[in-house]
Amino acid sequence: MQESEPKRGAARIIGAFFISLRGLGCCFREEEAFRQEVLLYLVLLPVILLMPVSPALKLILFFANSLVLIVEVLNSAVEAVVDLASPEYHELAGRAKDMGSAAVFISLTVAGVSWASALLLILFR
Repeated sequence: MQESEPKRGAARIIGAFFISLRGLGCCFREEEAFRQEVLLYLVLLPVILLMPVSPALKLILFFANSLVLIVEVLNSAVEAVVDLASPEYHELAGRAKDMGSAAVFISLTVAGVSWASALLLILFR
């Protein structure tokens, strides 16, 4: 089988865009946690826009919420590869999954602390 010529320029960018959409769709279909986080993200997005806080704090909240989604996608990718490579339990596979889960926990903590800080700022203005 002959190798096809690699895409370049705009064709590469467009191809990468559709591959990314496929990855997001796969994550949305297969991962309940991701679906829940997307729903929360979509609910909180208009809340961020309407909050009486500085644009800088709005950006922090937006990035903190986005970080949760990013880390969840990466964690899901790690879990998929681990499940493929080690269908039965292995200590290293368990460690990899636990570390991915820890990364999600840290991102959720960052988002939670950011939201708590913003709400406290609004309350004690």
